Amino acid sequence: MIDKIKSKIRTIPNFPKEGIQFRDVTTLFQDDEGLKLVVDILAERYKKQDIDVVVGIEARGFILCGIIARELGTGCVLVRKKGKLPFATKSITYDLEYGTDTLEIHVDAIKKGQKVLLIDDLLATGGTALAAAELITNAGGIIQEIAFVIDLPEIGGKQKLADKGFKTFNIVEFDGE
Repeated sequence: MIDKIKSKIRTIPNFPKEGIQFRDVTTLFQDDEGLKLVVDILAERYKKQDIDVVVGIEARGFILCGIIARELGTGCVLVRKKGKLPFATKSITYDLEYGTDTLEIHVDAIKKGQKVLLIDDLLATGGTALAAAELITNAGGIIQEIAFVIDLPEIGGKQKLADKGFKTFNIVEFDGE
């Protein structure tokens, strides 16, 4: 099953810059069997856990957020790039390899004490996931786990999240491939 999922993820060499092997999940998501496998794995993992809300990180995390929230019978909350949400927001600015970025969440999206599943497509450095996790915890949410389709373990994001006390789960890994 894992090999089948990996086989449906397209690798694009030298994107967005030289030396990067970009893991493109759009080919996985457009494949009915691939998407179903991912959804089944995630839904099975979390259906017996006490999750109040699923939070998706822009943009591919949104796709999984909605589907998994429906499978779990919860709501879906979006964490977006600055200026994309229409209501009052809380924001966090975080460091990227070359500069900074800002994520936002609606001020009323997370209730104090809500148990949260945070979800995105790929874990690399962990910076975006960590920023989203901080937004959620600052709002009073309790992150049960952060789930990814793909982990790139050699980049170290999983350890960065673990060092901050966050549990993670991923379906596949691409380690130096």
